Amino acid sequence: MKYTIDAKNKVPGRIATEVAVLLMGKNRTDFARNRIPKVEVEVLNSDSMKLDAKKLKAKKYYSHSGYPGSLKIRSQEQIVRTKGAGEVLRRAVYGMLPKNKLRSRMMKNLKIK
Repeated sequence: MKYTIDAKNKVPGRIATEVAVLLMGKNRTDFARNRIPKVEVEVLNSDSMKLDAKKLKAKKYYSHSGYPGSLKIRSQEQIVRTKGAGEVLRRAVYGMLPKNKLRSRMMKNLKIK
């Protein structure tokens, strides 16, 4: 099944919750935690989402490779500048999915344009 969501003038968190529910299959009657539904979610107009100006500077994304001194801190503004507004949405959805082996496979069913 294919779902299309228009992100124009919407807040990334609200869209992310909607997308996460669809990717997990929680809206379906045959929902099971150990299965990935045959669902494809497409998000359109991610560049025209409402991004809060204050949050662009204040929100930080952290990544660490595991080696000493390798903590990288990037602001939301840097992420939007380098990778686009769709990356903010992708990271939000990624954080809302269950932290298990199925998460990366669920993320493959998400298309952000």
